[in-house]
Amino acid sequence: MSSASMQLVAAKCPTDELSFTNSAVINEKDIDPKHVRHIELSSSITNTKFIFTIIKYGSMSQGKIGFNTLQRRWAGIELDRPYQIRPYVFDKNIQSIATLILEVDFLNKKNTTADPYDSDKMAIEFLQQYIDHAFSVGQCLPFQFLDKKTLIIAVKEIESVDLAAVARGQNSKARKIPLGVSLANTMVIFERAEGSSINLAGKSKGKSQFVSIINPDFDFKTMGIGGLDTEFNAIFRRAFASRVFPPEVVYQLGMKHCRGILLYGPPGTGKTLMARQIGKMLNAREPKIVNGPQILDKYVGESEANIRKLFADADEEEKRLGPNSGLHIIIFDEIDAICKSRGSVASGAGVHDTVVNQLLSKIDGVDQLNNILIIGMTNRRDMIDEALLRPGRLEVQIEIGLPDENGRSQILNIHTARLREHNKLNADVDLKEFSEITRNFSGAELEGLVRAAMSFAMNRHIKAGKRVEIDPEAADKLQVCRADFMHAFENDIKPAFGISKEEFDSYISNGIIIWGQSVTDVLEEGELRIRQTIKSEMTPLVSILIEGPPNSGKTALAAHIALLSKFPYLKFCTAQTMLGFSELAKCQQLKKIFEDAHKSTLSCVVVDELETLLEYAPVGPRYSNNVLQTLKLLFKRAPPKGRKLFIIATTAYRDILDQLGLLASFSKVIHIANMSSGQHILHVLNEMEHCFNNDEMRYLEKKLHDKKVCIGIKALLDLIEVARQAEDKSRVGRFISQLEEVAGMI
Repeated sequence: MSSASMQLVAAKCPTDELSFTNSAVINEKDIDPKHVRHIELSSSITNTKFIFTIIKYGSMSQGKIGFNTLQRRWAGIELDRPYQIRPYVFDKNIQSIATLILEVDFLNKKNTTADPYDSDKMAIEFLQQYIDHAFSVGQCLPFQFLDKKTLIIAVKEIESVDLAAVARGQNSKARKIPLGVSLANTMVIFERAEGSSINLAGKSKGKSQFVSIINPDFDFKTMGIGGLDTEFNAIFRRAFASRVFPPEVVYQLGMKHCRGILLYGPPGTGKTLMARQIGKMLNAREPKIVNGPQILDKYVGESEANIRKLFADADEEEKRLGPNSGLHIIIFDEIDAICKSRGSVASGAGVHDTVVNQLLSKIDGVDQLNNILIIGMTNRRDMIDEALLRPGRLEVQIEIGLPDENGRSQILNIHTARLREHNKLNADVDLKEFSEITRNFSGAELEGLVRAAMSFAMNRHIKAGKRVEIDPEAADKLQVCRADFMHAFENDIKPAFGISKEEFDSYISNGIIIWGQSVTDVLEEGELRIRQTIKSEMTPLVSILIEGPPNSGKTALAAHIALLSKFPYLKFCTAQTMLGFSELAKCQQLKKIFEDAHKSTLSCVVVDELETLLEYAPVGPRYSNNVLQTLKLLFKRAPPKGRKLFIIATTAYRDILDQLGLLASFSKVIHIANMSSGQHILHVLNEMEHCFNNDEMRYLEKKLHDKKVCIGIKALLDLIEVARQAEDKSRVGRFISQLEEVAGMI
């Protein structure tokens, strides 16, 4: 084969059909294609050599060589300029292409489609068109695939193996080469060009076509998130699992990506923190974080325009890249501020309604976007328009509840990590101990506990005098110890969904005096119902009613039983805390108390003096029907799955509650009687310290031994306190006389 060079003048490709062969078009009188398959073109200007496959065409002018536009652009070929041409022979032992990696895009960017391109079929078609063809890294060529739109191909990478070594039975590693020749068994891999909207599918699609949405470097601990493992698993399964798989798999399943997540739950449980960190967990666009009220505007139409601006970038990228668009995350904090139920806001402008409509149209309307993820957060899920909560919108609704013991341990470890790192946490601090005793603490409250403990530790090293000074040496030795944590736990930080211990203690300040069998029966029944609440899976809701005459100690017994339960959430509900409330406000307050109780794993609510809450009166308007119906519903409303609720109610009017139909709402009605004998009174006097001296007690025993009385424990304690204030000589006589008057002693 001749290796002599010749000079040919560059010309345009004579026909469109020949343009798609990616070959240099020659006249066979210049070069005989039977003997020469590839040529080397060199430019006297750049001294760069380019390898082309040639094809003959009878109408091609002799002395000229035709190139298509992409070839001329790649090789810098100018029309009507002569170029040195010589035959080129590939060394097929080392220049045969094993793997050809190609970047693909639409040739005409104005004429694109979102339809998937099967890369497996494309690979077969490509080899049929370009077998035994010269390829160089950086080369561009056109490619017609079936009847679809014309594509532009760029050679990204070429790999070859040593065929001679393979023939000798030796292993040959693939190596990258700048140019090579395609074989019938060359592996062709297509990758989407950067910024391209082409949708590739199939096994011949390159790795760069699909990048996992989950950032492999994320770590919940470094993000400051703890105690939310279950919630993250649920969010990942519902919202991100479909985005982990390649687009063609999702297309084959006919599946739509999740477009919305709603995080709801008590304040301080980590909703906002979780939403902010999801953006770091994902390989997505920088999240847009907006507070609900920021959307609202006093000018007509501006609120809706603000919604459209949030989606503008996603809309533009969806039009440009189609299925290959990146994920756009929009985070709405306090979403209930802008997405209230339509028709619920009394406003002539109807701004809230139109904002909801605009948001719905963007998420799931006619021009819906498939490259968005809306994350909404709220404490008031009940206020959000129902249309937003159906599938296709904010369909993944995750309750971010109070952390369990393991979750609290994770959170405490996160917030004390720096203390441990710099040896500022004393060895006597057992975080497991504090994760056990901080029941119903939210994540924010646990963080506050650590900060409060730090403040106690720092305060020890501050010298307060005329000037506030710090001992530098002592400050270097500063350590947070267990006592600091205990001070913070007992004095500074109280959980919002915890125990109103001071309120409960105020009702049993004198303790519980077991003066007779009636009190014992109430306490035993209470303990039995506590065990039922904790252990039974069939009865997550247990309710008892303690009824008896006024001053019989119902409230104190109810408070005592509640404290015996040691439940993490204890709430005392009484008419005193709702003084001046309207009927509607009272119903809302009752509803809130029980909803808060449902957020804890174990809760106890004491509803004191039901008749007072019902506004019962023997004359005139007898009771509040709204409050009655609210209580009926709340007493029968079972807590969510995995939660337990124990209700203790008290009343002095059992018959009235029976007539109103409220008695049937309780699992058990327990009667507490007044003291009925002098022995009951003597038992109470013996339990009370420093009440009467020995002589006075002997006298009282003689007077009360066989007497019959009818008095409540509360009234008796009042008489005892009055007697204590009297002079020593007259107090016994005064006590007996008052007892005869109040208790009807016989």
